[in-house]
Order: sequence, then structure tokens, then C-alpha cells
Amino acid sequence: LLAACQREEATPTQPPAAATPAPATTPGAPAPTPTPAAQATPTEQVAQRGGGGLLRLLWWQAPTIINPHLAQGTKDFDASNIVLEALAYFDANDNLVPRLAEEIPTIVNGGLDPEGRFVIWKLRKDVKWHDGEPFTADDVKFTYEFIANEATTATTIGVYQSVESVEVIDEYTVKVNFKAPTPAWFEPFVGGQGLILPEHVLRDYVGAEARNAPFNLKPIGTGPFKVVDFRPGDVVLYEINQDYWQPGKPYFDRIEMKGGGDATSAARAVLQTGEADWAWNLQVEAQILLQMEQAGVGELVITPGTSAERIMVNFADHRTEKDGARAEPDVPHPFLTNKNIRQAIALSIQRDVIAQQLYGPGGEATANNLNAPAKFKHPDLTWEFNLEKAAQLLDEAGAVDTNGDGVREYNGVPLNLLYQTSINPVRQKTQEIVKSALEQIGFKVELKSIDAAVFFSSDAGNPDTYAHFYADIEMYTNGPSNPFPLNWALRYHSSRIAKRENNWAGVNITRYSNPEMDAVIDSLRTELDPDKQVAGFRQINWISVTDVVEIPIIHRTSVAAAAKTLTGYTPSTWASDVWDIGNWRRQQ
Repeated sequence: LLAACQREEATPTQPPAAATPAPATTPGAPAPTPTPAAQATPTEQVAQRGGGGLLRLLWWQAPTIINPHLAQGTKDFDASNIVLEALAYFDANDNLVPRLAEEIPTIVNGGLDPEGRFVIWKLRKDVKWHDGEPFTADDVKFTYEFIANEATTATTIGVYQSVESVEVIDEYTVKVNFKAPTPAWFEPFVGGQGLILPEHVLRDYVGAEARNAPFNLKPIGTGPFKVVDFRPGDVVLYEINQDYWQPGKPYFDRIEMKGGGDATSAARAVLQTGEADWAWNLQVEAQILLQMEQAGVGELVITPGTSAERIMVNFADHRTEKDGARAEPDVPHPFLTNKNIRQAIALSIQRDVIAQQLYGPGGEATANNLNAPAKFKHPDLTWEFNLEKAAQLLDEAGAVDTNGDGVREYNGVPLNLLYQTSINPVRQKTQEIVKSALEQIGFKVELKSIDAAVFFSSDAGNPDTYAHFYADIEMYTNGPSNPFPLNWALRYHSSRIAKRENNWAGVNITRYSNPEMDAVIDSLRTELDPDKQVAGFRQINWISVTDVVEIPIIHRTSVAAAAKTLTGYTPSTWASDVWDIGNWRRQQ
């Protein structure tokens, strides 16, 4: 069932801390390649730790929590990645490289079950938590138990649903047992959703108490930096971990991750004025970015992207309250449950205009919700801008203008759309383009822009988060976090619907429920045949687009900005911008 495969790759500019043997992986799963050890040889010198002063980061979507397993937005995972670590990561070449693990499990080294039912991770023995306690296999097991407890309402639970148990073999060896043969053995404890938590700090905060843990605002990690101060929605201050397990790292003494503002001002601070060293997620008009770069202070860092900017359609009624909440899944939307009306919206989006005028090198028009890896894109999906056809679909649905005011009604309900997204110039201009077209065919559109720190917050008490989705349609960017995007696909599974009962932690924020979609996703949990994997993910793409659950607009590249003096970073398609921040340095 498993195949041994190996391919030649260029090694990262900053190699991982331990050598990886030639691996064998499941069919369709990424094939890590051998990478050299980072330890110094007798002829090399270990770099001196510290002395780099302050590293200034700008995340215009400000972090609101630093516990990745309770987080909703990328900015929270990024803030966590500076202080916490996973067992392994996908690097810039799509290879698995070890971090808290000594090596990547393979069939050859005995770590990977040939039938895909378990994986054994051997852990580093020289790692300590920031408070001096040793990192052990008990912490890995505890992390699973923290996430798997339903009362915790962990946002990362989808990654761990294939796990039957986590078994401690010895102090530095842990075995992950799966419920069935799984091709995604590398999902649990890997990357941003696999950051390990300290048992000795959080053991009393599992379940209902999880969101009350002081850890969420001042975590204890194993990473290269410690949290000194955190003001949610504003700034995180870090200081160097002088006991970090990697010799000679990190270089910087302090980090300031400043949030708030907007993407344009963040880009200007790095590219023109030199007030910051790194600016993340620059969703800024292409012409403005390129003009800023001419100042010569900083440079754009463009990485192939996995995500699509898309419009989500709400299948629940956000205007009707039930048991103190709105948009509950058992209260259907009065007109967006009609497929013709949803298709009319999709036909009213000028994706080429949005791509050319607003994104430029930052993205291209797409007809697929899943764009990476490219093999999962459905070759038969296309997009079209056609207002005449859209109006005809509304006619067929029985949506007519009964009052002569230009607004159609469906079963007596006006086609009024509340269209929300985060505050960002590109998104507001996209909203205007879409609104103009929709109002030409009989919709009335109200635009709502929400501060990113609020929109992407995990605050269960805030009605303006994207997960509450108290609107008819909303827009943001989303994509998979590894090359086998099973966890990403759960956004369409009926078991993962966001609702009051789970503190809106479910990833299915559209409240979409389709037995056919559920069956395809469920089949991929155990599918080891590469061809069937491709067919399955393409089917997910097909259903999500043709049933108009989400309307893809732009396949985005990852655009950041770095000071020209900054070195050592290796942006990865699958990892946080700061996944390797222990390697970052400044040229003197």
C-alpha cells in the first residue's frame, strides 16, 4: 500500500537541525528528501547567539490569542509560531524537515507503518520549555488530549480526527495510532496546526476551562523567543530564549510583532521608510506595491500561494435569532438556499477585472476553490461573467421585481444582501465591483467592512467574526496548510458546521450540508491510491463550485516585504512566514 519514493531537491538556505534519511511515504503524500544536519563540523564555527537587536514585524491583522489550537486566523498561528514549535514542518521545497523530532518517520527507519495505521516519532532529548522543564513525549500526548476533548472546542480538531490514540513508548518516543489506514499521517503535530503544548502548564485547562488559561495570552514554549508582553489586537513583544536548543540561534534579541493599521501602510514601512523589517500578507494594489519597491529600502517576497480569495454563501438565516444566536444551521436562508440565485451571484463577478486592476502579480482569476497542489484543480471548471444569464436564472427562480424599485423578491423576501469582509483597500474595491454588478440584476447590496483584528478573532462573544457569519455573503482568503488538503476540505463537511454549540469553532462557516460531499471527504481519510486521491479532491472542488458553496475569485500568491538587510528567511508555500525565524539574521 505504500511506495518508497525519493526526488532530488535543492536544500534550504538554512538546513534543518538533524539529518533526514531517505524516506518512504504513502502514495500521493509528499516525499521528503534527505537534508544535511545543521550541527557544526570541526571545521565550522557555530554562530553566536543574540546580538541582533530588535526585529520589527508588521502584521496588519493583529493577533488576538497565542494558543494555536484555539485560534481562528493566520495572524494568531503566526504569533504562536515564534514561541511554540511542532515536531516537523514543510519547508520551501515541500519537504518535511524535523524540528522537535529527531528525524522524519519512514518505512526504512521503522517509524512509518507499511499499512498506514501508525507513525512513530522520535523526539529530541535536549529541548526545554521556557521555564526550564524538559520537553518529553508526555507533552505530545497531552497536546492531543487537549485538542480531542470536545469541551475544549479546539479549532484544529479536524487535523486530529483520524487519530485513535497517542501512546508514549518512552520519554522521547511517541506513537500515533490511526483509526484506519491514513495517507495524511504527517498532519498531526506538524506545521502551524501541530504546535506542541506544555502539559505541566495546561493540564488544569483542558475542556471547558481551556479558553480561561493565562497561557493563551502569555504562552510557555520551546521556541527561539519568549513572550514578554501581549496586548491582544495591538502588539506582541518577545525576547530571546537564551536556552534555545539550536546552537547559535536565534540572532535577534527582541521581536516586536505590531498589529493594526492596513496592508498599504505596512508595505510602506518596509519598502520605503525602513521603519520595519518584515510586512506580512500585502493585499495591496500591484501598481502601488511596485512603485514603493523602487525606493530601494526593501524588497517584495513573492511565494507561490495555496489560497484563494473567495466569497462564501451563507446557507443559514442570519436575520433570524434562535436560542440567542443567529445563522444557526437549522434555520435555512430564505433565498440563498435556491441554487439558481447562488449561481446568479457567481455569474456577476468580474474576476478578470479584479485580478488585473487590483492584484497584478499578487494573484490570478480562478474557477477553483482548491488551487494547490495543482493536480487537485478540476480541469473542467470555468468561470464566466454574464449578467444576462444571471438575470435569466433569477427569472427561472421566480425572483421578480414586484414594487418597481429595481429590487427583486423571492417568495415575498427582497433579495437584500449584506456583504461583509475585513477592512482592506483591495477588498473594499472588490466589494464595490461586485456590488455594482449585482445591483444591475435586481439585488440590493449593503457593504460592511470589519476591522481585521475583530473579523478574524476567535472571540465567541463577538458577533462580527467571520465564523459567526452574520451576513448573507462574506469574503476572505483561505487555503490548505499541507500538500494533502484533507483538513482544508472539512470546511464543507456537515460535522464541522460552526454554531453556538461549539463556540463557532467549526470550520464549515457556510453551514453547508450535503451527504455527497461528506461521503467524498470521508473516503479520502483512508484513501491510499494516488489516482483516487486526485479524483476525490477534484470532486470536492467540483461540488463546492458548481453547488455555489463558495465562489472562488483570485488564486493568490503570498506577497510579503522584507528589509534588504534581512537574511536567512526561507518562505514556504505551506508554512507560516515565521516558521524558521530562528534562522533570520541581519547583514552588517
